[in-house]
Amino acid sequence: MLTISVIIPVYNAALFLEKSVQSALQFNEVKEILLIEDQSTDNSLEICQKLASENSGIKLFQHADKGNHGAGASRNLGIEKATCDFIAFLDADDYYLPNRFDAEKEILKETKIDGVFGAIGVEYLTEKGRQEFQEKFKNVSLTTVNYAAEGEEVFRGLLGLTPRIFGTFFHLNALTVRRSAVEKHRLRFNENLRVHQDSDFNIKLSYFCHLKSGIIDKAIAVRGVHDHNRITKIIPYSSQYNARQLMLWQSLYNWAVTNNLPSAYSKRIYLSFKSFDLSQKKGFTKYVNIIWEAVKNYKILKTRYRYHYYK
Repeated sequence: MLTISVIIPVYNAALFLEKSVQSALQFNEVKEILLIEDQSTDNSLEICQKLASENSGIKLFQHADKGNHGAGASRNLGIEKATCDFIAFLDADDYYLPNRFDAEKEILKETKIDGVFGAIGVEYLTEKGRQEFQEKFKNVSLTTVNYAAEGEEVFRGLLGLTPRIFGTFFHLNALTVRRSAVEKHRLRFNENLRVHQDSDFNIKLSYFCHLKSGIIDKAIAVRGVHDHNRITKIIPYSSQYNARQLMLWQSLYNWAVTNNLPSAYSKRIYLSFKSFDLSQKKGFTKYVNIIWEAVKNYKILKTRYRYHYYK
């Protein structure tokens, strides 16, 4: 049987935390739930303490200085403290559905498979949250990929290198991964990224590890959408959005160089990094840089971010 450590970063989640934890407790496979409390300003810490006192499988941790370090650092602490064979993640304002680990039970019998990912749905907890989410993501009710894939195809798909559009994102709530694979490759979240650290982690994970899609046509977990979701506050293609994307692709480019990725991959990552880098430049300098980059590789003018160059 699978043994799973569920890592839940906790920051100002008092309204949602108990439901989140209870959704993980329903599974026999979940042997421990690691609550990583990140200096909340509400009563989340007290709720964590209460939950941990009631169930020995719920373990409460804080950072060494008991300070606020962000979701990436909290997940890293959870990885360090996890003891089960597999790791799963859950945001404190989200919850698992009863089919959460159905695919894993079969797929992870294959020892070559390091991880499985699926689809998540959405629940609107406030009207303002609904409006902001739908404005940004339209009527998308399922965060998933477009077709079943495994191994290198997943990595290539996340980079947009497959003939058929795979999708650029799968949610951490729907990922289950072997702890030994994470440790073998020393995979951790980039703590300098306060947003998009999940995308950064997933892309790196899919390069080093053999991932396989599980249930991708229906939700296995639910994202709670409310007034304080950070991801919905960033307007697509705004200066703030471009700056956050630049940080993500800068992280991935540095990683690609350090790990000497094959040319096709490193070039694709560089194009994404440079396109957002160019979007931050102003005036004459911007156009000089565009021309120089186009001379080196004309494909930069064909990226999906190309229209930023002319603003």
